[in-house]
Parts: sequence; C-alpha cells; structure tokens
Amino acid sequence: MVLLQTILIVILVYYALKMLWTWLAPKLLNYAVKKTTERFGQQFGGHQGYDNTREREGETSVFQKPPRRSNPSKKVGEYIDFEEID
Repeated sequence: MVLLQTILIVILVYYALKMLWTWLAPKLLNYAVKKTTERFGQQFGGHQGYDNTREREGETSVFQKPPRRSNPSKKVGEYIDFEEID
C-alpha cells in the first residue's frame, strides 16, 4: 500500500510541476527578454544614431549584390572512377 501511495504522490507532483512550468515559463522568458533588452539599451546608450540611419520618407534605395565571378581554371579535384569488385 505504501508503494502505491508513493507512486501516486510522485505522479501528482510531476503533473503539478509540469502544469506550473507551462504557466510560469512564458512569464519568466518575457521577463528575461525585457531585462536583457533594458541592459543592452543602457550599455549602448539607448538608440542613439538610429534616426540618422533611417531613410527619409519618399527616398528610394537600391542595394545590389556584386556580380559573381566564375573561375573556370580553378580545379576542385580530380575525378576517380571506382569499380565494384565482387
């Protein structure tokens, strides 16, 4: 009887902790993210210079990738023909 009671208590504690974790984990994560954001903001002096980098209304910026150069003389390796041996 004591063994059954112990197993039942362990199962109930497990499910209680599991339910508590699903309720508490998002709150703890939001708190940690908020605190980290505040610390970064203090460390880097807020968002100084952010408005200077933003584009003005009506301006258009075009960013293009540089063209890829293909080098046909570059050897990757040699081809080895393998044959199966029975």
